[in-house]
Amino acid sequence: MNKFSWYEAKSVEEALQQVNSTVSEQLYEHSDNASVFKSGGIDVFDWVKEGLLKPQKIINIRNIPGLDKIGYDPKNGLSIGSNVTLAEIASNPEIKTNYLALHQAVNHAATPQLRNMSTLGGNIAQRNRCWYFRSADHDCFRKGGDRCFARHSETGENENHAIIDNGSCVSVHASSISTALMAFNASVVIVNSEGEKKEVRMDDFFVTAGEDIAMENVLKAKEIITEIIIPAPSKNTKSAYIKQVARESYDWSLGDVAVVLEVSGDTCRSASIVLGAAAPVPYRSIEAQQAIAKKTINSENAMAAAEAAMSKARPLAKNGYKVPLFIATIKQAILEIS
Repeated sequence: MNKFSWYEAKSVEEALQQVNSTVSEQLYEHSDNASVFKSGGIDVFDWVKEGLLKPQKIINIRNIPGLDKIGYDPKNGLSIGSNVTLAEIASNPEIKTNYLALHQAVNHAATPQLRNMSTLGGNIAQRNRCWYFRSADHDCFRKGGDRCFARHSETGENENHAIIDNGSCVSVHASSISTALMAFNASVVIVNSEGEKKEVRMDDFFVTAGEDIAMENVLKAKEIITEIIIPAPSKNTKSAYIKQVARESYDWSLGDVAVVLEVSGDTCRSASIVLGAAAPVPYRSIEAQQAIAKKTINSENAMAAAEAAMSKARPLAKNGYKVPLFIATIKQAILEIS
């Protein structure tokens, strides 16, 4: 681990003033002059300890007043500050009552110890999980290299990787909580050094590898996430979240699904279906949504929606199992709502 200075920011404005250049402008192992924002610090310190990130300065934003609040209004919806911990979200009764899929996603994220440390802003802004991407010995596409090591048909270890939109980088985003947030049509509030605030839909927050191989989200230099906003659900909204893992206890997702339906009796009036660990970013399945919308919620229609979601799947050499896994999980999540 390299030497770095530490700055304790007391406000968003102060934190942004301390930035010279950020990780988003650098190429990881060459980031010797980068300033890094740290809140919970789980992902940042993983990068630093592995020698992939060598910051000159770490700016602690964990104790900035006002970023640790949860607010709910039946008309305006839910606001969660970026420094709210996952444990605080998990224990909030209004989130459990009104946003069940989010409550379920948070409760399946990491371990209880990590949920006490991890913040929502840090969770959605964390880097993709790929052992080659996170290895100092592999100069992959995302780090400015000339190849994707995971894609190799014979030597690539790709059993946990993407089956959709995997034309270049095949890594998957680590935030299963983002799957639920996107299903609820959440937005990310971002503030820059000029004090300007913008609200970005979760669908637009993440950057696909096809758009920019070096970026995973739209955060720029001298920008900080301050809160996440979720619209108020209608009284006829129901939701469910399911996560599949290799081991029962707190493992990374092999595939997770968040389903939010507006229902009328046993009929789906509208649907929001998002998949995690299927693509390099949380993936909204328009095909699945269209297949179940205006239909009776039953086993046959749930299966049709699940199969539609996998119509664009292009598995790699070792992750073909994800297709039936997602079909079963999507079907189960839809039927849990009925």
